Amino acid sequence: MAALEFDRAVVRFGAATVLGGASLAVAPGEFVSVVGPTGCGKSTLLNLAAGLLAASDGEVRSLGRKVAGVNRQCGYLFQGESLMPWRNARDNVAAGPIFAGVSKAEARAQAEAWLDRVGLHGAGHKYPHQMSGGMRKRAQLAQTLILDPPILLMDEPFSALDVQTRLMMENELLSLWQGDGSARKTVLFITHDLEEAISLSDLVVVLSAGPATTPIAEFTINLPRPRDVAEIRHTPEFQSAHVRIWDVLRDEVLKTYRRGVTA
Repeated sequence: MAALEFDRAVVRFGAATVLGGASLAVAPGEFVSVVGPTGCGKSTLLNLAAGLLAASDGEVRSLGRKVAGVNRQCGYLFQGESLMPWRNARDNVAAGPIFAGVSKAEARAQAEAWLDRVGLHGAGHKYPHQMSGGMRKRAQLAQTLILDPPILLMDEPFSALDVQTRLMMENELLSLWQGDGSARKTVLFITHDLEEAISLSDLVVVLSAGPATTPIAEFTINLPRPRDVAEIRHTPEFQSAHVRIWDVLRDEVLKTYRRGVTA
């Protein structure tokens, strides 16, 4: 049984078809990245999986059940800020468990433990404006993981970070995801960065240029784990994967570019 399955999913907004019968299966514990041209509908896939958007036709299933309404089996790490500015890091991370009925004392204890796990030991008292971009992203990661969702949806979570911080966060994510290998979460990761996709993933999926986007290619990434995302990019295997995927992705990016130029 797939952890996430898109079965000929169609999304229309009025007369415009964003997704045109997209089919994709994500296995339990698999790390899958989705790449494609700007505006092709990558985030639409995540919103379908999260239940924030209903398919016009077709179906989306999560752990075997049709997604209808908000999908409680998913944690969603957004591209933008999700921290509440009036709460410190500890209380931001504790908010989810408190809303779920956990006592404040227990939720805050859990939050402190998660802040430690993401490298924010001793920073629980800090407010978002007192934290760097990397610290805020670590707090957001803890905010998502504290509820222990079996599926993680990640929409370009590191795109706003500088290069060095981004590499550190990618390694941090892999470390948390790999864990002891027995209970890996399923990850569906959206990115514009092909190098990031290859470095992190078991599988890279390429979406076609819109409108009516569909997955057009899947590439298995046979790179050993655990990985250092900076070091792995210098290997021949990484370079080979990059060439194969870019050969497909480039054509779709050019289609989008040409449409923009002639529009």
